[in-house]
Amino acid sequence: MSSDSGKTLVLTGASRGIGHATVKRFSAAGWRVITVSRQAFSEDCPWEGGEENHVQLDLADMEKLPAGIEEMRKRLRDGKLHALVNNAGISPKLPGGKRMSSLETDYADWLKVFNVNFFATILLARGLVKELQAGGGSIVNVTSIAGSRVHPFAGTAYATSKAALAGLTREMAHDFAPLGIRVNAIAPGEIETKILSPGTDEIVRRDIPMHRLGKPEEVASTIYFLCSPQASYVNGAEIHINGGQHV
Repeated sequence: MSSDSGKTLVLTGASRGIGHATVKRFSAAGWRVITVSRQAFSEDCPWEGGEENHVQLDLADMEKLPAGIEEMRKRLRDGKLHALVNNAGISPKLPGGKRMSSLETDYADWLKVFNVNFFATILLARGLVKELQAGGGSIVNVTSIAGSRVHPFAGTAYATSKAALAGLTREMAHDFAPLGIRVNAIAPGEIETKILSPGTDEIVRRDIPMHRLGKPEEVASTIYFLCSPQASYVNGAEIHINGGQHV
């Protein structure tokens, strides 16, 4: 049995890409993974016991969030949570998949994006703080390279929500540390998933020194490291996972 057997992770945005890879990485190490998604559990998700460990919750609906947190709490067999990974994120597009700029984003879109990408993060952490403290837990927030530069595909609401999330990670690291809870962030760049935008090849050629896309498994491995004892003195960091695109 793995030394991590018996530990529990709550992961939002687990239905594809980085989320899928993260479930596989933690499951392989013996963790129990409670997944959270606005969709019902998908048969395309290959891990055993996934349906019984899945909570269907739309993080954009703030009124339903308290009940969703209570459902997560009920799934914790010993009242301990060892990691919370806030991976869920949305980025609305214009017709044809075009970037939604600050001139074209209406209030409803701003509100929905910030509810999912920003407010749900801190509300989940606060709602599960006692369980995280009992488990000596770690929080990882998933930001983005779009949070620090204008991106050709990521819309304004998405980009600014990720910039705000980077700032929130710093504040949470300060506030949660006295409770024995570390808080860090990862900022992925261009990762090889099914939702890549047309033109990504040009970004890879022009902007990424390694001249390749990142793999979801590479992101998942960094998340796992941040939740492991090997990262026991890492707090308040934002780790870039982008092949040097940020330099």
